[in-house]
Amino acid sequence: MKARVECNLRSMPPIDDSEIERILFVTAHPDDLDFGAGGTIPQWTKKGIEVSYYVCTNGDQGGVDPSVPRTEMPKIRQKEQRDAGKVLGVTDINFLNYVDGHLVATIELRKEIVRAIRKVRPQRMVIQNPERNWERIFSSHPDHMAAAEAAMQAVYPDAGNPFAFEDLLKNEGLEPWTVNEVWVMSPNVVNHHVDISSTIDLKLQAIRAHVSQTEHSPELDDRVREWGLRNAESQGLPEGSYAETFRVVATA
Repeated sequence: MKARVECNLRSMPPIDDSEIERILFVTAHPDDLDFGAGGTIPQWTKKGIEVSYYVCTNGDQGGVDPSVPRTEMPKIRQKEQRDAGKVLGVTDINFLNYVDGHLVATIELRKEIVRAIRKVRPQRMVIQNPERNWERIFSSHPDHMAAAEAAMQAVYPDAGNPFAFEDLLKNEGLEPWTVNEVWVMSPNVVNHHVDISSTIDLKLQAIRAHVSQTEHSPELDDRVREWGLRNAESQGLPEGSYAETFRVVATA
């Protein structure tokens, strides 16, 4: 068992995009994936890769305008995520509608994500960081870590196991599926990066589509660019480049 774990968690180059047909994102909130991979996603969709989103919460704790009823916020944020998806070439966008701020890596959430995996049948999954980042505590939202932990548990051992959640196969006809690799966004340990210099403007446009979250932050574009520059510098890219960072984990 020890040898298997070491093999699965080894640092390794990702599978070439030419071998990837479908990619599944699982995140906690609307806008999470645009911040984490908004420059990488359009590079995939332009290659003809099918990208699907599953957003775990309804985002109702988001926004800054107290006059907006909390009951209206899920509809607002779901529309914003669809608008952002159009910018990046993604239309398969799904919401699990758990309460924002209350997400826990339960068996029920794992089952929902297993269902998503077996429906989409992705070769690659992209998730958030399940580990707390003590250097940048604001990046370690409990919902982010819960969504990521549940997603990893769904990848292994559940999604490929015919005896896990047997009703998904018996009642819904969802065959087991093994995900070949998982990309962790903004990880504590980086082993892969994507140069997003050609798509940074699309990333910013997608982020700005989340109007309820961003309209009060005129400095946001500069901040996102700064993050991208810092990522690129840490990965040895030429000056003026932008990058997104990941930890690629072999899961098959």
